[in-house]
Amino acid sequence: MTHPMPSTDKVKTMSIPAFEDLPTPLQSIQTRPLFVMRLDVKPIVIVGDTPGTFRRIGIVPSGTFAGERLSGKVLDGGSDWQSVRSDGSTTLDVRLILQTDDGVNITIAYRGIRHGAADVIQRLEKGEQVDPASYYFRINPIFEAPAGKYEFLNRVIAVGTGHRFKEGPVYSVFEVL
Repeated sequence: MTHPMPSTDKVKTMSIPAFEDLPTPLQSIQTRPLFVMRLDVKPIVIVGDTPGTFRRIGIVPSGTFAGERLSGKVLDGGSDWQSVRSDGSTTLDVRLILQTDDGVNITIAYRGIRHGAADVIQRLEKGEQVDPASYYFRINPIFEAPAGKYEFLNRVIAVGTGHRFKEGPVYSVFEVL
């Protein structure tokens, strides 16, 4: 049995409104600081060319994070699985365990991307100081926290901006409101 297609005059199409025509909460993104996180990293482990990408892995033995609502240390055992893409950008796939000052363990997992002019990225990867505004480095953390004081993190979308120092990256992480 075939069903007739509706005539075009009966199908309503919804036009996409311009940003300025939307309600105020849909016109921009509001954030508030969550914490600043500094990671220590061991020398990058190079896997090399794989069928999909040039793979390298950063091992994270420690670090710290500090903010108004939570602070503490990064536990040993985290890693950053990086893919260096053919366009020169690097994607990040990071998993860490945060331990708050009051002893609560929270997982943080984030994807990210870093890219910039080839000369800037080369200097950055040699451990040279570069201006954080000279390249793009953003992340999107997701958390898992146990019930209690920090369970609000389970319902948070976060974004972060990073900078790579010789010792490791520093991220400013923000809660999206």
